[in-house]
Amino acid sequence: MDEEYDVIVLGTGLTECILSGIMSVNGKKVLHMDRNPYYGGESSSITPLEELYKRFNLPDSPPESMGRGRDWNVDLIPKFLMANDLMGMFEKRRFRKFLVFVANFDENDPKTFEGVDPKATTMRDVYKKFDLGQDVIDFTGHALALYRTDDYLDVPCLETINRIKLYSESLARYGKSPYLYPLYGLGELPQGFARLSAIYGGTYMLNKPVDEIVMEGGHVIGVKSEGEVARCKQLICDPSYIPDRVRKAGQVIRVICILSHPIKNTNDANSCQIIIPQNQVNRNSDIYVCMISYAHNVAAQGKYIAIVSTTVETSEPEAEIEPALELLEPIDQKFVAISDLYEPTDDGTESQIFASSSYDATTHFETTCNDIKDIYKRMTGSDFDFENMKRKQNDVFGEDEQ
Repeated sequence: MDEEYDVIVLGTGLTECILSGIMSVNGKKVLHMDRNPYYGGESSSITPLEELYKRFNLPDSPPESMGRGRDWNVDLIPKFLMANDLMGMFEKRRFRKFLVFVANFDENDPKTFEGVDPKATTMRDVYKKFDLGQDVIDFTGHALALYRTDDYLDVPCLETINRIKLYSESLARYGKSPYLYPLYGLGELPQGFARLSAIYGGTYMLNKPVDEIVMEGGHVIGVKSEGEVARCKQLICDPSYIPDRVRKAGQVIRVICILSHPIKNTNDANSCQIIIPQNQVNRNSDIYVCMISYAHNVAAQGKYIAIVSTTVETSEPEAEIEPALELLEPIDQKFVAISDLYEPTDDGTESQIFASSSYDATTHFETTCNDIKDIYKRMTGSDFDFENMKRKQNDVFGEDEQ
Protein backbone atom coordinates (compact mmCIF):
# COMPACT_ATOMS: atom_id res chain seq x y z
CA MET A 1 0.00 0.00 0.00
CA ASP A 2 2.79 2.46 0.83
CA GLU A 3 3.56 3.27 -2.79
CA GLU A 4 2.48 5.72 -5.47
CA TYR A 5 0.47 4.44 -8.45
CA ASP A 6 -0.69 6.01 -11.67
CA VAL A 7 -4.14 4.45 -11.28
CA ILE A 8 -5.98 2.79 -8.40
CA VAL A 9 -9.04 0.70 -9.30
CA LEU A 10 -11.72 -0.12 -6.71
CA GLY A 11 -14.01 -3.08 -7.40
CA THR A 12 -13.45 -6.09 -9.65
CA GLY A 13 -16.55 -5.92 -11.82
CA LEU A 14 -16.02 -6.50 -15.51
CA THR A 15 -15.84 -2.78 -16.35
CA GLU A 16 -13.19 -2.15 -13.71
CA CYS A 17 -11.14 -5.24 -14.65
CA ILE A 18 -11.11 -4.37 -18.36
CA LEU A 19 -9.97 -0.81 -17.62
CA SER A 20 -7.35 -2.14 -15.21
CA GLY A 21 -6.01 -4.43 -17.93
CA ILE A 22 -5.99 -1.65 -20.53
CA MET A 23 -4.16 0.77 -18.25
CA SER A 24 -1.56 -1.84 -17.34
CA VAL A 25 -0.95 -2.71 -21.01
CA ASN A 26 -0.53 1.04 -21.63
CA GLY A 27 2.36 1.08 -19.14
CA LYS A 28 0.52 2.54 -16.15
CA LYS A 29 1.35 1.39 -12.63
CA VAL A 30 -1.96 -0.01 -11.35
CA LEU A 31 -3.23 -1.07 -7.91
CA HIS A 32 -6.53 -2.96 -8.00
CA MET A 33 -8.49 -3.46 -4.77
CA ASP A 34 -11.81 -5.03 -3.81
CA ARG A 35 -13.51 -5.13 -0.43
CA ASN A 36 -14.89 -8.58 -1.32
CA PRO A 37 -12.88 -11.82 -1.08
CA TYR A 38 -13.83 -12.75 -4.67
CA TYR A 39 -13.61 -11.32 -8.20
CA GLY A 40 -16.54 -10.02 -10.19
CA GLY A 41 -18.55 -7.71 -7.95
CA GLU A 42 -22.05 -7.41 -9.42
CA SER A 43 -20.94 -9.42 -12.47
CA SER A 44 -19.78 -12.47 -10.52
CA SER A 45 -21.00 -16.05 -10.95
CA ILE A 46 -22.29 -17.80 -7.83
CA THR A 47 -21.17 -21.32 -6.96
CA PRO A 48 -22.12 -23.74 -5.45
CA LEU A 49 -25.89 -23.62 -5.86
CA GLU A 50 -26.32 -23.58 -2.08
CA GLU A 51 -24.69 -20.13 -2.05
CA LEU A 52 -27.33 -18.82 -4.46
CA TYR A 53 -30.10 -20.04 -2.16
CA LYS A 54 -28.41 -18.29 0.78
CA ARG A 55 -27.88 -15.07 -1.18
CA PHE A 56 -31.60 -14.83 -1.94
CA ASN A 57 -32.57 -15.87 1.61
CA LEU A 58 -34.47 -18.97 0.54
CA PRO A 59 -35.40 -21.04 3.59
CA ASP A 60 -34.73 -24.45 2.02
CA SER A 61 -31.65 -26.02 0.50
CA PRO A 62 -31.64 -27.06 -3.19
CA PRO A 63 -33.56 -30.32 -3.71
CA GLU A 64 -31.69 -33.43 -4.86
CA SER A 65 -33.24 -33.04 -8.31
CA MET A 66 -30.92 -30.04 -8.85
CA GLY A 67 -27.86 -32.31 -8.87
CA ARG A 68 -24.54 -31.44 -7.26
CA GLY A 69 -24.26 -27.89 -5.99
CA ARG A 70 -20.71 -27.45 -7.29
CA ASP A 71 -21.89 -28.13 -10.86
CA TRP A 72 -23.61 -24.74 -10.89
CA ASN A 73 -22.13 -21.35 -11.79
CA VAL A 74 -25.01 -18.86 -11.89
CA ASP A 75 -24.45 -15.38 -13.36
CA LEU A 76 -25.97 -12.55 -11.33
CA ILE A 77 -25.99 -10.28 -14.38
CA PRO A 78 -26.51 -12.04 -17.73
CA LYS A 79 -24.50 -10.76 -20.68
CA PHE A 80 -22.82 -12.07 -23.87
CA LEU A 81 -25.54 -14.54 -24.74
CA MET A 82 -25.75 -16.44 -28.00
CA ALA A 83 -28.39 -15.62 -30.61
CA ASN A 84 -30.81 -18.19 -31.95
CA ASP A 85 -30.77 -19.42 -35.53
CA LEU A 86 -32.15 -16.63 -37.76
CA MET A 87 -32.22 -18.38 -41.12
CA GLY A 88 -36.02 -18.58 -41.28
CA MET A 89 -36.25 -14.81 -41.34
CA PHE A 90 -33.19 -14.43 -43.57
CA GLU A 91 -35.01 -16.41 -46.26
CA LYS A 92 -37.70 -13.78 -46.62
CA ARG A 93 -37.01 -12.00 -49.89
CA ARG A 94 -37.51 -8.39 -48.81
CA PHE A 95 -35.48 -8.83 -45.67
CA ARG A 96 -32.76 -10.59 -47.64
CA LYS A 97 -32.58 -7.62 -50.04
CA PHE A 98 -32.29 -5.29 -47.07
CA LEU A 99 -29.44 -7.36 -45.60
CA VAL A 100 -27.63 -7.37 -48.94
CA PHE A 101 -27.93 -3.58 -49.01
CA VAL A 102 -26.46 -3.39 -45.49
CA ALA A 103 -23.64 -5.81 -46.32
CA ASN A 104 -22.64 -3.83 -49.42
CA PHE A 105 -23.03 -0.43 -47.77
CA ASP A 106 -19.83 1.61 -47.45
CA GLU A 107 -20.22 5.08 -46.00
CA ASN A 108 -17.20 6.21 -48.04
CA ASP A 109 -18.63 4.96 -51.36
CA PRO A 110 -21.80 6.76 -52.54
CA LYS A 111 -22.29 4.08 -55.20
CA THR A 112 -23.46 1.73 -52.41
CA PHE A 113 -26.11 4.10 -51.03
CA GLU A 114 -28.94 3.04 -53.44
CA GLY A 115 -30.66 6.41 -53.08
CA VAL A 116 -30.23 6.57 -49.29
CA ASP A 117 -28.48 9.57 -47.74
CA PRO A 118 -26.90 8.07 -44.60
CA LYS A 119 -26.67 11.47 -42.92
CA ALA A 120 -30.20 12.59 -43.72
CA THR A 121 -32.49 9.62 -44.52
CA THR A 122 -34.15 8.27 -41.36
CA MET A 123 -34.16 4.58 -40.54
CA ARG A 124 -37.94 4.65 -40.73
CA ASP A 125 -37.65 5.69 -44.39
CA VAL A 126 -35.04 2.98 -45.07
CA TYR A 127 -37.45 0.35 -43.75
CA LYS A 128 -40.18 1.80 -46.00
CA LYS A 129 -37.83 1.63 -48.99
CA PHE A 130 -37.48 -2.14 -48.50
CA ASP A 131 -41.16 -2.56 -47.52
CA LEU A 132 -40.35 -4.32 -44.25
CA GLY A 133 -43.20 -5.31 -41.91
CA GLN A 134 -43.48 -4.25 -38.28
CA ASP A 135 -42.30 -7.59 -36.84
CA VAL A 136 -39.19 -7.51 -39.02
CA ILE A 137 -38.57 -3.87 -38.04
CA ASP A 138 -38.85 -4.76 -34.35
CA PHE A 139 -36.47 -7.67 -34.84
CA THR A 140 -33.94 -5.62 -36.79
CA GLY A 141 -33.90 -2.63 -34.46
CA HIS A 142 -33.89 -4.49 -31.15
CA ALA A 143 -32.22 -7.86 -31.83
CA LEU A 144 -29.70 -6.89 -34.52
CA ALA A 145 -29.00 -3.19 -33.93
CA LEU A 146 -29.58 -3.68 -30.16
CA TYR A 147 -31.57 -0.50 -29.61
CA ARG A 148 -33.58 -0.39 -26.39
CA THR A 149 -36.27 2.02 -27.65
CA ASP A 150 -37.66 3.09 -31.03
CA ASP A 151 -36.15 6.60 -30.90
CA TYR A 152 -33.59 5.55 -33.53
CA LEU A 153 -36.29 5.35 -36.21
CA ASP A 154 -36.45 9.11 -36.72
CA VAL A 155 -32.74 9.99 -36.82
CA PRO A 156 -30.29 9.56 -39.75
CA CYS A 157 -29.72 5.91 -40.55
CA LEU A 158 -25.89 5.73 -40.64
CA GLU A 159 -25.37 4.49 -37.06
CA THR A 160 -28.12 1.87 -37.36
CA ILE A 161 -26.71 0.49 -40.62
CA ASN A 162 -23.26 0.22 -39.03
CA ARG A 163 -24.74 -1.56 -36.01
CA ILE A 164 -26.41 -4.14 -38.26
CA LYS A 165 -23.16 -4.56 -40.23
CA LEU A 166 -21.33 -5.28 -36.97
CA TYR A 167 -23.87 -7.96 -36.09
CA SER A 168 -23.68 -9.53 -39.55
CA GLU A 169 -19.87 -9.52 -39.59
CA SER A 170 -19.77 -11.08 -36.13
CA LEU A 171 -22.22 -13.73 -37.27
CA ALA A 172 -20.01 -14.56 -40.24
CA ARG A 173 -16.92 -14.69 -38.05
CA TYR A 174 -18.18 -16.99 -35.30
CA GLY A 175 -20.59 -19.27 -37.14
CA LYS A 176 -24.22 -19.51 -36.18
CA SER A 177 -23.94 -16.95 -33.37
CA PRO A 178 -22.39 -13.49 -33.21
CA TYR A 179 -22.01 -13.78 -29.43
CA LEU A 180 -19.37 -15.34 -27.21
CA TYR A 181 -19.90 -16.83 -23.76
CA PRO A 182 -17.23 -18.28 -21.45
CA LEU A 183 -17.52 -21.77 -20.01
CA TYR A 184 -18.12 -21.75 -16.23
CA GLY A 185 -19.97 -18.42 -16.38
CA LEU A 186 -19.31 -14.73 -16.82
CA GLY A 187 -17.35 -14.60 -13.56
CA GLU A 188 -14.43 -15.91 -15.61
CA LEU A 189 -14.24 -12.68 -17.65
CA PRO A 190 -13.21 -10.26 -14.86
CA GLN A 191 -10.58 -12.77 -13.72
CA GLY A 192 -9.21 -13.01 -17.26
CA PHE A 193 -8.69 -9.25 -17.48
CA ALA A 194 -7.31 -9.22 -13.94
CA ARG A 195 -4.68 -11.72 -15.06
CA LEU A 196 -3.88 -9.49 -18.05
CA SER A 197 -3.30 -6.57 -15.69
CA ALA A 198 -1.10 -8.71 -13.42
CA ILE A 199 1.03 -9.85 -16.39
CA TYR A 200 1.80 -6.20 -17.09
CA GLY A 201 2.71 -5.43 -13.47
CA GLY A 202 -0.68 -4.66 -11.91
CA THR A 203 -1.04 -5.36 -8.17
CA TYR A 204 -4.22 -7.02 -6.84
CA MET A 205 -5.62 -6.98 -3.31
CA LEU A 206 -8.88 -8.80 -2.54
CA ASN A 207 -10.70 -8.64 0.80
CA LYS A 208 -9.22 -5.17 1.29
CA PRO A 209 -11.50 -2.61 2.99
CA VAL A 210 -11.56 0.95 1.68
CA ASP A 211 -11.72 3.41 4.58
CA GLU A 212 -11.40 6.68 2.70
CA ILE A 213 -10.75 8.20 -0.69
CA VAL A 214 -8.15 10.87 0.08
CA MET A 215 -8.64 14.24 -1.64
CA GLU A 216 -6.50 17.37 -1.86
CA GLY A 217 -7.54 20.57 -3.56
CA GLY A 218 -10.54 18.84 -5.16
CA HIS A 219 -8.39 16.08 -6.70
CA VAL A 220 -7.96 12.48 -5.63
CA ILE A 221 -4.49 11.74 -4.27
CA GLY A 222 -4.94 8.29 -2.75
CA VAL A 223 -6.95 5.57 -1.03
CA LYS A 224 -6.75 4.80 2.70
CA SER A 225 -7.13 1.19 3.88
CA GLU A 226 -6.42 -0.20 7.34
CA GLY A 227 -4.34 2.82 8.33
CA GLU A 228 -2.21 2.90 5.16
CA VAL A 229 -2.52 5.24 2.19
CA ALA A 230 -1.74 4.23 -1.38
CA ARG A 231 -1.23 7.37 -3.44
CA CYS A 232 -2.49 7.77 -7.00
CA LYS A 233 -3.06 10.24 -9.83
CA GLN A 234 -6.36 8.75 -11.03
CA LEU A 235 -9.05 6.53 -9.53
CA ILE A 236 -11.50 4.16 -11.24
CA CYS A 237 -14.32 2.60 -9.21
CA ASP A 238 -17.83 1.19 -9.29
CA PRO A 239 -20.66 3.33 -7.84
CA SER A 240 -20.69 1.53 -4.45
CA TYR A 241 -17.35 3.08 -3.47
CA ILE A 242 -18.44 6.72 -3.95
CA PRO A 243 -22.14 7.04 -3.03
CA ASP A 244 -21.81 10.84 -2.75
CA ARG A 245 -20.66 11.12 -6.38
CA VAL A 246 -23.40 9.07 -8.10
CA ARG A 247 -27.13 9.46 -8.58
CA LYS A 248 -29.91 6.93 -8.92
CA ALA A 249 -30.95 6.56 -12.56
CA GLY A 250 -33.66 3.91 -12.23
CA GLN A 251 -34.09 0.27 -11.30
CA VAL A 252 -33.73 -3.09 -13.02
CA ILE A 253 -35.45 -6.37 -12.18
CA ARG A 254 -33.69 -9.66 -12.85
CA VAL A 255 -35.25 -13.07 -12.32
CA ILE A 256 -33.00 -16.13 -12.39
CA CYS A 257 -35.06 -19.18 -13.39
CA ILE A 258 -33.89 -22.78 -13.11
CA LEU A 259 -35.48 -25.05 -15.71
CA SER A 260 -35.43 -28.75 -16.50
CA HIS A 261 -36.12 -28.14 -20.19
CA PRO A 262 -35.05 -25.86 -23.05
CA ILE A 263 -37.26 -22.92 -23.91
CA LYS A 264 -40.14 -23.88 -26.18
CA ASN A 265 -39.91 -23.11 -29.91
CA THR A 266 -36.09 -22.74 -29.89
CA ASN A 267 -35.31 -26.09 -31.54
CA ASP A 268 -34.18 -27.41 -28.14
CA ALA A 269 -31.27 -24.96 -28.15
CA ASN A 270 -28.77 -25.18 -25.28
CA SER A 271 -28.49 -21.40 -25.33
CA CYS A 272 -30.50 -18.54 -26.75
CA GLN A 273 -31.36 -14.90 -26.40
CA ILE A 274 -34.91 -13.56 -26.64
CA ILE A 275 -35.64 -9.84 -26.88
CA ILE A 276 -39.28 -8.80 -26.50
CA PRO A 277 -39.56 -5.34 -28.16
CA GLN A 278 -41.15 -2.73 -25.93
CA ASN A 279 -43.95 -1.79 -28.33
CA GLN A 280 -45.16 -5.40 -28.51
CA VAL A 281 -45.94 -5.41 -24.77
CA ASN A 282 -46.95 -1.73 -24.41
CA ARG A 283 -43.81 -0.72 -22.54
CA ASN A 284 -41.06 1.88 -22.84
CA SER A 285 -38.27 -0.69 -22.41
CA ASP A 286 -37.52 -4.08 -23.97
CA ILE A 287 -37.70 -7.30 -21.93
CA TYR A 288 -34.67 -9.59 -22.21
CA VAL A 289 -34.42 -13.34 -21.75
CA CYS A 290 -31.14 -15.21 -21.95
CA MET A 291 -30.78 -18.92 -21.49
CA ILE A 292 -27.65 -21.04 -20.96
CA SER A 293 -27.31 -24.60 -19.74
CA TYR A 294 -25.27 -27.57 -18.63
CA ALA A 295 -23.54 -27.37 -22.04
CA HIS A 296 -21.68 -24.29 -20.77
CA ASN A 297 -20.65 -25.89 -17.44
CA VAL A 298 -22.95 -23.60 -15.49
CA ALA A 299 -25.64 -26.10 -14.45
CA ALA A 300 -26.08 -29.74 -13.51
CA GLN A 301 -26.64 -32.23 -16.34
CA GLY A 302 -29.97 -31.67 -18.08
CA LYS A 303 -30.60 -28.30 -16.36
CA TYR A 304 -31.00 -24.83 -17.85
CA ILE A 305 -30.69 -21.31 -16.45
CA ALA A 306 -32.88 -18.58 -17.93
CA ILE A 307 -32.54 -15.00 -16.72
CA VAL A 308 -35.23 -12.42 -17.38
CA SER A 309 -34.45 -8.71 -17.05
CA THR A 310 -35.96 -5.33 -17.80
CA THR A 311 -35.95 -1.73 -16.64
CA VAL A 312 -38.54 -1.17 -13.91
CA GLU A 313 -41.36 1.14 -15.03
CA THR A 314 -44.13 0.58 -12.46
CA SER A 315 -44.65 -0.19 -8.78
CA GLU A 316 -45.15 -3.88 -9.65
CA PRO A 317 -41.89 -4.99 -11.30
CA GLU A 318 -42.67 -8.71 -11.21
CA ALA A 319 -45.86 -8.15 -13.21
CA GLU A 320 -43.81 -6.35 -15.85
CA ILE A 321 -41.79 -9.44 -16.73
CA GLU A 322 -44.75 -11.84 -16.87
CA PRO A 323 -44.73 -12.00 -20.71
CA ALA A 324 -41.20 -13.41 -20.51
CA LEU A 325 -41.85 -15.78 -17.63
CA GLU A 326 -44.75 -17.31 -19.56
CA LEU A 327 -42.25 -18.38 -22.23
CA LEU A 328 -40.26 -20.35 -19.64
CA GLU A 329 -42.94 -22.44 -17.93
CA PRO A 330 -42.65 -24.73 -16.09
CA ILE A 331 -40.04 -23.12 -13.81
CA ASP A 332 -38.35 -25.23 -11.11
CA GLN A 333 -37.12 -22.30 -9.00
CA LYS A 334 -37.06 -18.49 -9.26
CA PHE A 335 -34.67 -15.98 -7.68
CA VAL A 336 -35.92 -12.37 -7.91
CA ALA A 337 -33.66 -9.31 -7.51
CA ILE A 338 -34.54 -5.63 -7.94
CA SER A 339 -31.47 -3.40 -8.11
CA ASP A 340 -30.95 0.35 -8.23
CA LEU A 341 -29.09 1.73 -11.25
CA TYR A 342 -26.49 4.43 -10.58
CA GLU A 343 -24.55 6.80 -12.80
CA PRO A 344 -21.81 9.33 -11.95
CA THR A 345 -22.84 12.94 -11.29
CA ASP A 346 -19.82 14.38 -13.15
CA ASP A 347 -17.29 13.32 -15.76
CA GLY A 348 -14.39 13.04 -13.31
CA THR A 349 -12.03 15.33 -15.21
CA GLU A 350 -11.70 17.74 -12.26
CA SER A 351 -11.51 15.25 -9.38
CA GLN A 352 -9.82 12.51 -11.48
CA ILE A 353 -12.32 10.03 -9.98
CA PHE A 354 -13.92 8.03 -12.78
CA ALA A 355 -16.98 6.01 -11.76
CA SER A 356 -18.57 3.34 -13.91
CA SER A 357 -22.33 3.10 -14.37
CA SER A 358 -24.41 0.21 -13.05
CA TYR A 359 -25.08 -2.71 -15.39
CA ASP A 360 -28.38 -2.22 -17.18
CA ALA A 361 -31.07 -4.74 -18.10
CA THR A 362 -29.66 -5.65 -21.53
CA THR A 363 -28.28 -9.15 -22.16
CA HIS A 364 -25.39 -7.92 -24.27
CA PHE A 365 -22.34 -5.85 -23.42
CA GLU A 366 -22.89 -2.91 -25.78
CA THR A 367 -23.68 -0.37 -23.06
CA THR A 368 -20.86 -1.72 -20.88
CA CYS A 369 -18.38 -1.37 -23.75
CA ASN A 370 -19.59 2.18 -24.37
CA ASP A 371 -19.04 3.00 -20.70
CA ILE A 372 -15.50 1.58 -20.83
CA LYS A 373 -14.61 3.58 -23.95
CA ASP A 374 -16.14 6.73 -22.45
CA ILE A 375 -14.17 6.41 -19.19
CA TYR A 376 -10.97 5.69 -21.13
CA LYS A 377 -11.40 8.85 -23.23
CA ARG A 378 -12.10 10.99 -20.16
CA MET A 379 -9.02 9.59 -18.42
CA THR A 380 -6.59 9.84 -21.34
CA GLY A 381 -8.07 12.46 -23.64
CA SER A 382 -7.98 10.07 -26.60
CA ASP A 383 -10.21 7.35 -28.08
CA PHE A 384 -9.45 3.73 -27.21
CA ASP A 385 -7.46 2.07 -29.98
CA PHE A 386 -7.91 -1.71 -29.85
CA GLU A 387 -5.42 -2.33 -32.65
CA ASN A 388 -2.75 -0.37 -30.79
CA MET A 389 -3.38 -2.45 -27.68
CA LYS A 390 -3.02 -5.66 -29.73
CA ARG A 391 0.31 -4.39 -31.10
CA LYS A 392 1.59 -3.77 -27.58
CA GLN A 393 0.64 -7.31 -26.56
CA ASN A 394 2.33 -8.71 -29.69
CA ASP A 395 5.51 -6.89 -28.68
CA VAL A 396 5.48 -8.73 -25.34
CA PHE A 397 4.11 -12.20 -26.20
CA GLY A 398 4.34 -12.63 -29.94
CA GLU A 399 1.21 -13.13 -32.03
CA ASP A 400 0.88 -16.89 -31.50
CA GLU A 401 0.82 -16.76 -27.69
CA GLN A 402 -2.22 -14.53 -27.11
